[in-house]
Amino acid sequence: MYYPDVPALEPDEIQLLCGEYLAHNAHLDPREADRLGVKRGLRNADGTGVLAGITNVSNVVGYDKKEDGKVVPIPGRLIYRGIDIDTLVAEADAHDRFMFEEAVWLLLFGSLPTAEQFARFRKLLESHRELPRGFADDMILNSPSPNIMNKIARSVLAMYSYDEHAEDTSLPNILRQSINLIAEMPTMMVNAYQIKRRVYDRDSMYFHLPTPGQSTAEHILSTYRANQKFTHEEARLLDLCLLVHADHGGGNCSTFTCRVLSSSGTDTYAAISAAIGALKGPKHGGANLKVMKQLDYILENIQNPKDDGETREFLRKIMRREAGDGSGLVYGMGHAVYTLSDPRAQILKTHARRLAYAKGYDEEYEMLCSIERLAPEVFAEEHPGGKRVCANVDLFSGLIYRMLGISEDLYTPLFAIARVPGWCAHRVEEVEFANRIIRPAYKYVGHEQDYLTLEAR
Repeated sequence: MYYPDVPALEPDEIQLLCGEYLAHNAHLDPREADRLGVKRGLRNADGTGVLAGITNVSNVVGYDKKEDGKVVPIPGRLIYRGIDIDTLVAEADAHDRFMFEEAVWLLLFGSLPTAEQFARFRKLLESHRELPRGFADDMILNSPSPNIMNKIARSVLAMYSYDEHAEDTSLPNILRQSINLIAEMPTMMVNAYQIKRRVYDRDSMYFHLPTPGQSTAEHILSTYRANQKFTHEEARLLDLCLLVHADHGGGNCSTFTCRVLSSSGTDTYAAISAAIGALKGPKHGGANLKVMKQLDYILENIQNPKDDGETREFLRKIMRREAGDGSGLVYGMGHAVYTLSDPRAQILKTHARRLAYAKGYDEEYEMLCSIERLAPEVFAEEHPGGKRVCANVDLFSGLIYRMLGISEDLYTPLFAIARVPGWCAHRVEEVEFANRIIRPAYKYVGHEQDYLTLEAR
């Protein structure tokens, strides 16, 4: 779809403007930043993150930093409000139940809900899954987008117009807005996908009303699939994906974005929409799609997927930019914090295996396991002295979505659906306790110039 009545810049005009920019703006040399002690990307010289705040929401552990400054790799841990993610997963497995909604309560309120609180909370989420009257028609169906993340961000911003207390930053109001968004965003996502199918894919679209009594994972599968049918195992696996993505500390790009906007005193819809925009970037939320494209590419170009030697050498070619997309990256490997292991990757790997073999994705699954095992060895050989790398959560999440029959259009949006509870928890914390606008500094390295009158230029 395009809008021919909107005037566009001519290509030649754009090239002229680019030339003007390049002629008058010197290249910013990263070495100059290092010389000035600038911590690019808010990273320390050893790769660890610059401490920019404190939080009670969650903790991401991947290394031990000694008093002498030495960074010691340790097995990764992800902790929600003091409770290890492995403990939450073990509870879900032991009692064969969905855990995402309990994690939402835990992240928002800081404690585990009682049975009565949990039952009421689930009912609360269920009752708010439908969008306001007229919202889907006016804000989604009448303005489709080829990118679902873009449409969700716009939809969240549009909710401002449907909220009489949109600017109220009191604790009760932010919690009300947070619960509404957590409940409504899956519906926004599925509606945006359906109209995208109709307009851009020239395919049929279908809309289903929420079914009472369903978990968030069940609601997504039920409204996404034409026949609304899914197995309990499928829903449990999707619930697990939502659970492990629900939060990841205050320093990741999208959460930090949410906290930066929240520190300015802006409204909830602006802060969450900005976080969605940050997550949309392929360096943050889009990595699992990159993993799947690279996985398909590897399987197409390797003669024997079970041959470790052949796989190892092909990974080496990718790292040397002799194969793949030229980035030199093995997607799904490496993380800013985790060094020896990412607990989320291990959880998804373990739980994806049975369904992978049952649905005929065993070759894809085993190749991902080979990449997880071999890539760190090749990376150490290609980058001696560099930091250790391990599989991250994206290595297996994309395969799970593919096994569930979920369109690639929704890989990153599902990440956003899972992460909004964490964003909201950090927003509450920033507004309630930080009370200081986030304002780092940038070193000016440009030159002075005289002002010339328009006639003299």
